[in-house]
Amino acid sequence: MKFGGTSVADAAAIERVAGIVRARFESSGGGKPPVIVVSALAEVTDRLIAATRLAEDGDVERAAASLDDLLARHLSVASALTTGTRRDDLVAAVREEFATIIGLVRALAVLREISPRSLDAVVAAGELASSRIVAAALAERGVPAVWIDARTIMTTDAEHTGATPEMAQTCARANEVIGPLAADGHVAVMGGFIGATAQGVTTTLGRGGSDYSAAIIGACLGVDEIQIWTDVDGMLTADPRIIPEPQLVRQLSFAEASELAYFGAKVLHPSTILPAVSKNIPVRILNSLRPEVSGTLITAEARPPDGRLSAIACKRGVTVIDITSTRMLGAHGFLRRLFEVFERFKTAVDVVTTSEVSVSVTVDDTRRLDAIVDNLRKFAEVSCEPDMAIICAVGEDLRVDQTLFGRAVASLGRVPLRLVSQAASRRNITFVLRDADVTQAMTRLHDEFFRTVAVT
Repeated sequence: MKFGGTSVADAAAIERVAGIVRARFESSGGGKPPVIVVSALAEVTDRLIAATRLAEDGDVERAAASLDDLLARHLSVASALTTGTRRDDLVAAVREEFATIIGLVRALAVLREISPRSLDAVVAAGELASSRIVAAALAERGVPAVWIDARTIMTTDAEHTGATPEMAQTCARANEVIGPLAADGHVAVMGGFIGATAQGVTTTLGRGGSDYSAAIIGACLGVDEIQIWTDVDGMLTADPRIIPEPQLVRQLSFAEASELAYFGAKVLHPSTILPAVSKNIPVRILNSLRPEVSGTLITAEARPPDGRLSAIACKRGVTVIDITSTRMLGAHGFLRRLFEVFERFKTAVDVVTTSEVSVSVTVDDTRRLDAIVDNLRKFAEVSCEPDMAIICAVGEDLRVDQTLFGRAVASLGRVPLRLVSQAASRRNITFVLRDADVTQAMTRLHDEFFRTVAVT
C-alpha cells in the first residue's frame, strides 16, 4: 500500500491512512499484513529543494529558516498523532533528521554549490520523517508497525536524483528484512523515492519515485496486489484540470496504463507498471479520501472490446525538433547517428516521425537542448518549435476496430495538428499540437468518445 503526499499531508490525513491500514490489517487476520510505502508530506520535497537553492545562492539564513518551518510542521503532526514515550522517541528522531540536513545545508551555503549527491541527501529527509511518523501513528492505534529505513532495502546505482534500482540486491534485502517481519504479523513501513548505493550513499529515484518504490517492493515480495493510494478515485478518462467531469476508468491493461502514465496521466508514475508486469501483479489506484470507491484495477488482461477508447492523456511543455538532411536519402546509418546524439545527452524522445529527408522528434526535457541542437547541426539542418503538447488517445480496441482512428482524427476538426502517429502496438494515437490548442482538442476527443457512454 503506497500513500502519496496528499494522503499524508497533515495529522488528519495520516489519521485516515491509519484507519485504512488498520482495516486492511484486521481483514488479513495477521496472515498477510500489508507493507506500507509513504511519500513525504505534501509539498515537503519542493520545499527541501527550494532550501538547497537558497543555500546555493548563499542565503543561508533563509534556507535554515525554511527548514526550521518544516521541522515545526513535522513536530506538530508527530505530536498530534502520538503520546507518551512513543511521542518523545518520535520527536527526537525527527529533530535529529532535520538537524542533520540543516547542518548540511549550512555547509553547502559556504561552498555555494549543490551537487546531485548533496541534493539527494537533503530531499531524502522528507520520506524518512514522514515514514517514521506514519509508523508511530499506526503503532499508537494498535497496528504492530515497524519503521524501516528504505535506504537499507532499496539498493541503486550512483546516478543521483534519478537512480536506477539494482533489482537483485533490492529483492534480496527486502526478503531478508521485510519477509520475517511480515511472517511475524508486523506491518513494515518505509519511505518511497529514496535508496542508497551499495556503499551506503543516499540516492533518490526521481520525482514520482515513491510509486516505483512500492511496485519494486511488491514485486520483490510477490504480493497479491500493489495499491497506489492518492487523492482521486482512480485513473480518469481525461485530466480533470482540462475536462471538468471526466469519468472513472474501472479497468485498464498494463499496456494501456503504461501509455497513459508516460504521456501525462499524473496519478501514476510511468515506471510503476514495470515491476508489476514482470510478476503479473495487479495494480489498483485508490482514493484515500474515499476508500469505499473501488478505484481503477490494472491487470495483464484487457477488458472485452466495446468499440471505444479507454482514456486520453496529455503531456505539455513539449518541444518539436525537426532534423533535415538530403544525406538521409538512401543512406544507412543516418538515424543511428541522429539518435546517438540524444543518447549522449541522456534525453528521451517521445514521438518520432520520418520522411524521405527529415525526422521530427519531440522532447519534454530541454535542459540539454542547446547542446543537442549544436551536435545535430554538424550533419543536418535543425529547427525547434517550443510550446507544444502531446495528446495520447489510448485503448486496446484500437487494435481491433480500425474506425476508431478515423473518428479520433475527424473529431479534432480544424484543430491544427503538427504530427500524428500510431505506434506499432496500435494501442494509442498520438497527436502533437500547439499547447494553446490543448483544451479545445481534449474537449472534442472526450465528447466524441465519452460524452454519452458510461465507463465500466
